[in-house]
Amino acid sequence: MAEIVRDKTGRVLFTKQMREEGYTILAPNMLPVHFKLFAKAFQQAGYNVVPLTSSGREIVNEGLHDVHNDTCYPALLVIGQLINALKSGKYDLNKVALMITQTGGGCRASNYIHLLRKALKKTGFEDIPVISLNLSGMEKNPGFSLTLPLVKQLIYSIVYGDLLMMLANQTRPYENNPGDSDAAVDRWADKLVKEYQDSKNVTYKKVQENIEKILCDFDQIPITPDPDKIKVGIVGEIFVKYAPLGNNNLEAFLQSEGVEVVVPGLMDFVIFKVDNRKVDPDLYGGGFLKHSIASWFEDYLIGWERDLHAAIARHPRYHAGMTFDQIKELVKGYVGYGNKMGEGWLLTAEMLELIHTGTPNIVCTQPFGCLPNHVAGKGMIRLIKENNPTANIVAIDYDPGATAINQENRIKLMIANAKRMQKLSKQNDQPNK
Repeated sequence: MAEIVRDKTGRVLFTKQMREEGYTILAPNMLPVHFKLFAKAFQQAGYNVVPLTSSGREIVNEGLHDVHNDTCYPALLVIGQLINALKSGKYDLNKVALMITQTGGGCRASNYIHLLRKALKKTGFEDIPVISLNLSGMEKNPGFSLTLPLVKQLIYSIVYGDLLMMLANQTRPYENNPGDSDAAVDRWADKLVKEYQDSKNVTYKKVQENIEKILCDFDQIPITPDPDKIKVGIVGEIFVKYAPLGNNNLEAFLQSEGVEVVVPGLMDFVIFKVDNRKVDPDLYGGGFLKHSIASWFEDYLIGWERDLHAAIARHPRYHAGMTFDQIKELVKGYVGYGNKMGEGWLLTAEMLELIHTGTPNIVCTQPFGCLPNHVAGKGMIRLIKENNPTANIVAIDYDPGATAINQENRIKLMIANAKRMQKLSKQNDQPNK
C-alpha cells in the first residue's frame, strides 16, 4: 500500500506510487457511452478509472446524509454515489482514489471537491485521495497529469460519443426492429475501446475513417420514417441533462411516450468552457497569453465539430443541428457572454437552437440549488416564448423530494400540448374548401 502523503493544507495527494500500484480511481458516470471511452483513454494513460453505474434511492439518501441538503442536487448525487461505492465492499479501500471535475468558475460545481472531502472525513474515509479533473491548473497531484496525448484521446471520445448518441436518438424511434440502434451503439463502443489499446488508432485520420463507418453502419438499420412524430429536446444543468441518475431516466421515459429525443452534444459545452477563457480578457481584462491559448484550443475543438457536421451532411437521413459559432450568434439579444456561471448563456442558446432546428418542445431540467441555471434556463423562458411563439417549454425541478410521477405528469402535459399544436398547425395549412 502506498504511503499517504499530504500537502501543507492537509490534502491527501494522489502520488506516483499510487499510480504505479494501479489504484482504482472511482468517478461519477454522466454519459454512459462517452464515459466508457473516457475510462479507456485514462487506462491507456496509466490510470485505472472506473465510472460508477450504481443508482437507486440509496444514492440520494447517502448524499443527504453526507452533504448539507441546501447544496446543489448534482453534488448530493455524485458525492452520495462515491461514498456509497466506498461502503459497498467492492473495492479495496487501501488502493482506491476518487476523481471529480472542477470547472474553475463561479459555479458551486467548483466546490464539489471540498464538499466531497468533508463528506469523506464525516464517514471515516479521510485518507482516500481525491483527484481534481480540470483545465484551470487547480489542485495538482504528483501522480496525475493531463498530458497532450490524453487530452487528444478524450476529445476523440467526445466526438465518438456525441455521434453515437445523436445517431441512436435519431434512429431509435423509427427502427423496424426494436433494439437495432442500441445494439449498434454497444457494438461500436466495444470496438472503439478495443482500438484504443493501440496508439496507431488514436489519430485524426483513424477517427475520420471511423466517423464515416459509424454513419454507414447506422444507415443500414431499417427504418420507417414518421414525419408526424413529436420531437422533444432536453437542456439544463449538465449532470441532470445527461445522467439517468440525475433526471430519473428522462430519455427512457420520453422514448416510452413515443417521441424522438433530441439532446445537444457534449462538445458544445466543452467549447463553451474554453470560449469563456477566451472572452474573459475582453470582458474583464487579462493577459494576451491566456487569450491566445484559449483561442487556439477553441479553434481546434470547433474544427472537430465542423468535421463531424460535414460527415453527417453526407448522410441525408441525419441532421447535426448548429455549430457553436451559430448558436453563439443566435443568443445575442437574450443574454450576454459574461453570463457564464454553470451552463450560462449556452443553456439559453441550446433552447434557441432546438427551436430554430425544428424541435420547439423542450424539457428544461433544473436541479435544486442551481441558481445560474434558474437564471439562464427558467428565467429566459418567457422572453424565448415571446420571440418564438411555437416554443413549448416546461421547466422540471429535480431535487431529493421530487417524485418521478409528478415530473412525468408535467412532461406528459407538455407532450399533449405539442400534439395539440401540431394538429392545429396542420389544420391551418389545409387549403380552404
